Amino acid sequence: MKIPERPVLVGAGQFTQQKKAIPALDPVGLMAVCSQSAMADAGVDPALIDTICVINIFSWVYDDPCGSLAEMIGAASAKKIYGPIGGNTPQMMVNRFAREIAAGKCKTVLITGAEAVYSLARAAKGHTVLDWPKNDFIKALGDGPVTFDALLRYGYEFEIAGGETPPSLNGVESAYDIFLPQYMYPIFETALRASSRRSPRQHREHMNRVCRYLSRIAAQNPYAWSKEPLNGDVASAGPDNRYIGYPYTKLMNANINVDQSAAVIMTSESAAIKLGIPRSQWVYPMGGADLSNIWHVSQRPCLHDSPAITEGARIALEQAGLTLDDIDIFDLYSCFPSAFEIARQALGISEDDGRDLSLTGGLPYFGGPGNNYSLHAIAEVVKRLRSSAGLKAMVTANGWYNTKHSIGVYGCSAPANPWEERDDSSVQAGIDRLALPGPVERAEGEFTVEAYVIRHLHDGRPEGGTVIGTLPDGSRALADLDPSSDLKYLREQALEGRTGKISFDAAAGRNFLRLKKF
Repeated sequence: MKIPERPVLVGAGQFTQQKKAIPALDPVGLMAVCSQSAMADAGVDPALIDTICVINIFSWVYDDPCGSLAEMIGAASAKKIYGPIGGNTPQMMVNRFAREIAAGKCKTVLITGAEAVYSLARAAKGHTVLDWPKNDFIKALGDGPVTFDALLRYGYEFEIAGGETPPSLNGVESAYDIFLPQYMYPIFETALRASSRRSPRQHREHMNRVCRYLSRIAAQNPYAWSKEPLNGDVASAGPDNRYIGYPYTKLMNANINVDQSAAVIMTSESAAIKLGIPRSQWVYPMGGADLSNIWHVSQRPCLHDSPAITEGARIALEQAGLTLDDIDIFDLYSCFPSAFEIARQALGISEDDGRDLSLTGGLPYFGGPGNNYSLHAIAEVVKRLRSSAGLKAMVTANGWYNTKHSIGVYGCSAPANPWEERDDSSVQAGIDRLALPGPVERAEGEFTVEAYVIRHLHDGRPEGGTVIGTLPDGSRALADLDPSSDLKYLREQALEGRTGKISFDAAAGRNFLRLKKF
């Protein structure tokens, strides 16, 4: 019986484009820079790369991004794979190719991704001209500025049309303005606040501590977009830090307005030996798992938990032959404070744990280059473990709304158990089995709030709120706050546990909630 190969990471590269770069590289150009850096780090000739995986791009549309990159770096004959939407995708691809390398299906793999939203925004404001390749979709947008929102919607609709991924929102959820993550994650944050029994003031300070912690790490990272450590009150709105989706201010949101790229090279032990790559350069993926929480948020029995992280970490650690106590450093996905806190709690890490819980500084401060953020975390793992070979690391990567999760465990020694095809479907079925029925579309009567978001305009004024909660029979429903609600007043209250009257408005096509007087 053939012994499985043992996969290793042998190269890593990152690149952050200067804010006023002329010319500004497009995403594929950014990937070429960091891919060449990763190949140089590994000492690998591009002709030896047999597989190229490009992480899904938000900031531009190409007919064949993988092919364009392969031509640029001199690996035209490589097999080409384009990843799905999701912040979990980089870690998921490391897990996938670890199995494929172990099985002998490929030998040397380049995984890379990039976003150039900052340059896109500069061009939209007339501050620069982009000489980027234009396919038919981009040409159809005309001569006006290409906006990120248009590209995001296009990418989402294109993937959903392919039929392999279900819509991120169910039919009822889609009637409410919660598609964008900046409006969904505040729902998780208010659910966390309720579970902690903190007052709004106490919880603001808790969020402040998380944000200040992450910003200090980013300030020390040479690839970070923002290198200014935050010392003040991040969680309270002000002229330069408006609310976007309460309780989050601008400085608490993932910053996709960046130009960043990352790449890693994976191969097998035997190939690394043939290539003459020193063992001091090797970092082993020791374990990994890919699981999802109940797909639609309104059907999750708990809005502030992540069974997918708990179970995925357990499986990955078992493969590695380690326990959580053996992990020295972590990168917990941190698009918003709630994502970071949910991951910490799901793993069972205490608030006063002294270990590093972020290697980059997180998406609000290091930068949130779309689906590719976690590849930067993995590149940081390679850097840290090479400098301290005894360390063990864990990366948690999150897609959509605390939905898709991929976990990776890394070290400088081989895992206890080989990378083989493994059936985790029974674990996934156990998570899915707890799904609640779909939310009530036309709700009437008494209603209790579980969690909520208050959306804000660009000038900082509140424009509306959406709540999720329960009816007397225990069924879930969503509702917008009644238009007559005093949103500035409600913003200073804790609405979790509050009650009111819910009713369906046929003209608007959604429920509205009138809260009882406080």
